[in-house]
Order: sequence, then C-alpha cells, then structure tokens
Amino acid sequence: MRVGVLGCGYVGCELARQLVSDHDVVGVRRSADGLDAVRATGAKAVQADVTDSDALASVPDVDALVFAASSGGRGAAAAERVYVDGLRTAIEAFGSREHSPDRLVYTSSTGVYGDHDGGWVDEDTTLSPTTEKTRVLAEAERIAREFAPEYGIDGAVARFAGLYGPDRYRLERYLDGPVTEGYLNMLHREDAAGIVRFMLESTDEELLVAVDDEPVEKWQFADWLADECGVERPAKRTKAERLEDDGLSEPARRRILTSKRCSNGRLRELGYEFRYPTYREGYRDAVEARSTAN
Repeated sequence: MRVGVLGCGYVGCELARQLVSDHDVVGVRRSADGLDAVRATGAKAVQADVTDSDALASVPDVDALVFAASSGGRGAAAAERVYVDGLRTAIEAFGSREHSPDRLVYTSSTGVYGDHDGGWVDEDTTLSPTTEKTRVLAEAERIAREFAPEYGIDGAVARFAGLYGPDRYRLERYLDGPVTEGYLNMLHREDAAGIVRFMLESTDEELLVAVDDEPVEKWQFADWLADECGVERPAKRTKAERLEDDGLSEPARRRILTSKRCSNGRLRELGYEFRYPTYREGYRDAVEARSTAN
C-alpha cells in the first residue's frame, strides 16, 4: 500500500517511521525546512501546500491518504484555511485522479466535544465546540466523512486527545506550577501514529476517539510527576482562582471552563494495543532523562 501523509510533522513523521517497513510512504511538508526530517524516516519527501491543488499534483498517486497538516498554532482563520479549505482541496485533487485513494484518515481533536462538566464522552457523544477553532475542526470532520465519499474515498476521523512525547513532555509546566484544576486527556505520539496505522491496516471504522486508558486530574498528575522526579509538589489553584486573571484571553477562559473525560472503549474493543496505556508509562523516559541530567 502506498500511503500519502499530508502534513508529515510531529505525528506524521512517527507514522512514516512505523509504516515504511511494510508500505511505500510519501511525506508531504509545506516548507523545504522539514523535508530532511521526512527523509530520515525512510519516506519519500515532497514539498507541497495542501491548499494548492497545483502543488499537490507533484505528489504521486496513493492508495491511502492521511491528513495531518497543522495550522501552526495560529488563529481560527489560519485553521480554516488549512483544515477546511486544505482538506477539501486535497480530497478534490486526489479524488479526481484516475487512481484515487481508497481511504482518507483526518486527524482531528477531542476539543470538538466542548464542555461536559467532567463527564465521559465517546464516539456517540454530540459535538459542542466552544471556540472558533474547534468549530473549524468539527467542520473539517464533516468534510472528511461526507465530502470524501463523493469522490469514492472512504473518509475517517481519528479524534486525538492532548499529544505528548519527545520534545513535548512540558515537564516544567507541571513541576513549577501553579497547576489549575481540571482533567487531562492524553495520548503519546507513538500511539497517535499507531492508531492511524491501525485505521489504515486493521479497521474500517469511520470515527475513533484516540486517547489513552486513563484521563487524569491535573493536580493528581502534577503530584505524581513531582514525586517521580523527587521534587516538591507544585502549588495548585482552582478554576475560579485562575479565572480571576484579567489578562486571560477569551479562548483561554473557555479552555479552562471545558472539562471532560474521553473514553477509548471502542478502540480497545477493536483490538488496538497501546504502547503507552497511561501517562505513567508514557512519561517514564522523560522522568529518567531529567533525573540523569540532574
């Protein structure tokens, strides 16, 4: 199978590393700066912007397409250009070819759920995005699942929880504090890529919540991390205390007020085996590296 990874970055390069031994992989990046990282995985590297159909013509035909492009952490307008316009452009560009992909996996976010007051959510939970950016992500999910089939492409969504892993452990954020209350729903980068691979190779599910086994309260996680690192537990603050900050942006305020626990029950039932089932396994390398450095 030839797999095209549009947005071969943090998760995409890990996916390429996992796929190259069994499949032909093409990794696509917007800028030339990231092409060496794609080549290092063993994949073929192509420079193209997902919003430019002419540029996408340089990408060879593929049997499966993974849309993992990033908007670079910018605002809702940039997100719409990449996730909505870019995804639609990519579907049209590849779907119009004589040899079009059989399957598309779009990598979304559990942010589309909005606030559930700490309750559990899964694939059957109604979406209630609370920010412009998460509303854009919800629209992109619709495009993947409804627009792609118009071109004969089986569209699917992997809804990622908060990603962490090499270069994204953010230890000091929790060790230094203060830590605001709320739930963390997490997923190690290797499992994020592993779940997409699972969706390409082992299941035809249209939607999967990609999260590990154990959503955890931030205070509990911070205390565990401090204990493992052998440092004093960080200061804590309630949501009410954090919301007293007049400098908070409206999106930040909404994120603080958003609380949910994401279930991976369907993923587990289908047989996916996690490399890092919880944060305890996932943060082990980071804790050990910190201890060695100190």
